[in-house]
Amino acid sequence: MAADLSPIDKAKFAAARRAVDYVEDGMRVGLGTGSTAAWMVRCLGERVREEDLRITGVPTSSRTADLARQMGITVVGLDEAKWLDLTIDGADEFDANLNLIKGGGGALLQEKIVATASDQMIVIADAAKEVVTLGAFPLPIEVVPFGWQTTKALVEETLVSLDVLGRSTSLRLNGQQPFVTDEGNYIVDLHLSRIGNPRQLALILNQIPGVVENGLFIDICDIVIIGQGDGRVELRDINQGTVEQGRIDFVESDNIFADLGE
Repeated sequence: MAADLSPIDKAKFAAARRAVDYVEDGMRVGLGTGSTAAWMVRCLGERVREEDLRITGVPTSSRTADLARQMGITVVGLDEAKWLDLTIDGADEFDANLNLIKGGGGALLQEKIVATASDQMIVIADAAKEVVTLGAFPLPIEVVPFGWQTTKALVEETLVSLDVLGRSTSLRLNGQQPFVTDEGNYIVDLHLSRIGNPRQLALILNQIPGVVENGLFIDICDIVIIGQGDGRVELRDINQGTVEQGRIDFVESDNIFADLGE
């Protein structure tokens, strides 16, 4: 129940609850992946049930698709939807320019494709995700399994000439085996500590053979909604240059707070 949630989960819920207010009847909505996005899917599902909201959801991972269906949201693929009105997703880090690091959940490729196929992207996050400079969170890159060790070595060699503080890399594991994305690829995490020029890094990484995509989202996010554990929310619109304050009440709801084993 709501009273049993940790402050961080309350912050995530507050941001998610506010974000779904942007969803209107008839919209095609990109559904992000991760713990914060899961709250958004639950909140959106509640609106679908209680308001008879008619929307189409395009999930960014198989686990988001499963949750959306459980919540009663109609799910289709991006090829069927073609273009989206809105995508709501979380982030592992964001800076003052709303540049992001994403991919902690391993779905960065689908997340980036869906976000860039949308008229608007809203990021929901707790306050701890805001940073002055990106890079404290490991930057994920998705690589094809063939020759992944060579790709990893090429990435390490490339980092030497770039404006980053750290240069170590690691293959993401699932137990004792490599973590495998929905597309059958691997994730290599770059432990950079500080990224001096995110735009340059994103462009250069994607030129390395074997790299499918990187977790830097540059000039993609339009609005960030930051939640606090006491229900306060802050909305920052990078296009309008506006900042709004609000508050979300934690009202008990069996639909939202049931099955929290996420």
